[in-house]
Amino acid sequence: MAGDVPAEVVEGLRATAREVRRDIVRMTYSAGSGYPGGSLSAVELIVALLFREMRVDPRRPEDPGRDRLVLSKGHAAPALYSAMSQRGFFPREELATYRRYGSRLQGNPDRLRLPGVDASTGGLGQGVGLAVGLALDARLDRRPSRVYALVGDGECQAGATWEGLLAGAHHKLGELVVVIDRNRFQSDGATEEILGIEPLPEKLRAFGWTPVELDGHDFPEIFRAFDAARAHPDRPTALVAYTVKGKGVSFMENTHVWHGRVPTKDEAERALLELGVPPSEVGL
Repeated sequence: MAGDVPAEVVEGLRATAREVRRDIVRMTYSAGSGYPGGSLSAVELIVALLFREMRVDPRRPEDPGRDRLVLSKGHAAPALYSAMSQRGFFPREELATYRRYGSRLQGNPDRLRLPGVDASTGGLGQGVGLAVGLALDARLDRRPSRVYALVGDGECQAGATWEGLLAGAHHKLGELVVVIDRNRFQSDGATEEILGIEPLPEKLRAFGWTPVELDGHDFPEIFRAFDAARAHPDRPTALVAYTVKGKGVSFMENTHVWHGRVPTKDEAERALLELGVPPSEVGL
């Protein structure tokens, strides 16, 4: 896809992203559980992948030639579920079942329950290795699939992440793109205070990857970064996407407090107002 996306397409994607953020607030409030902060930071990245970058067909979720997405930061499932529902993978009404007993929309994505989910995730640090395996499988079967892994920056403190990165470079998986949601916060505080991962681009380059830095909330930048990944067919690419934890809700932004805390009724209604929901439609 061209990085120079038409303005009307970008505006449509922004509208989709706004609806995803509204869904995240509603879902976590209704379930009384979930992770709003890291879900909100990943919205544009997930929307860009599902609505333009990836070759997927909601009518054929098991198409062997499709591109694959590994949501390594599986706690951001509300963002994925909302985007999938808007893309047509399942009815929008099903979002109301998030985290309910027996629901297909569990706290972390489950590929055995929900068609369109390519990997069951939630064990942080495992996603890069999963994506490497999917990319190798596609290569061995001579399928044209590209594989994307969306990784949290807190996961970059895990040794398994770096083992996966070594394997991706060793096998020269140019069809593999790791997207790091660099929102700078994890469950207990700032990543650099808990276990620093910087200088991240330099470390990725030393591990044999092509790092690309970008604003993870800017659609044209995101698509230019995906285009850059295609320029290196014999070398995997890691997108370091600088994002804002809790993006779009002022009192959730740039803090670890909302990593796993859910809003009260008043807070959820305030958040929905900030996200442009008309006052007459805010009531929960």
